[in-house]
Amino acid sequence: MPTVEFDDMEIDCETGATLRDVLLSAGVSPHNGRADALNCRGHGTCGTCAVEVDGETDEPSARERARLSVPPHDPDDGLRLSCQTTVLGDLEVTKHDGFWGQDVE
Repeated sequence: MPTVEFDDMEIDCETGATLRDVLLSAGVSPHNGRADALNCRGHGTCGTCAVEVDGETDEPSARERARLSVPPHDPDDGLRLSCQTTVLGDLEVTKHDGFWGQDVE
């Protein structure tokens, strides 16, 4: 059973779970500020659930790569959309600042 580390929390989940669902089920959000209410609800079109992920996941889909190549995102930042990311093993997840979580340092 994989463990997702996010904001000093450790969340156990099933292998194959969608990262966004794992976070929301634990009572935490992959969104910043008003993006909590203004998002695409997991369809991979808005980009507000972008997070930095370290660990075992699936490869980004064409939809995810397309959305992360449009500003304010930068495909070179290495972010993932939590709504499109499948948890395959233990993960460390970081949410950056900015409406879309795009402010990678």
